[in-house]
Amino acid sequence: MKKELHPTYHEQAKLECACGNSTWIVGSTKESISVEICSSCHPFWSGEQKIVDTEGRVERMMRRYNLNNS
Repeated sequence: MKKELHPTYHEQAKLECACGNSTWIVGSTKESISVEICSSCHPFWSGEQKIVDTEGRVERMMRRYNLNNS
């Protein structure tokens, strides 16, 4: 194999979730990796449903159908 062709492999790369609760040490070509969702914050594994609302769609639906947030 040619030298200087392959990226550097980091055996102790840090993988971190955006929730801040989960951190792992993995092997990767990057020194640190950030993910948006993990098993601690994923609705299927945590049992908690989180609604991600980027443009007020949930509030608009609640107003349209006269639904309460309780």
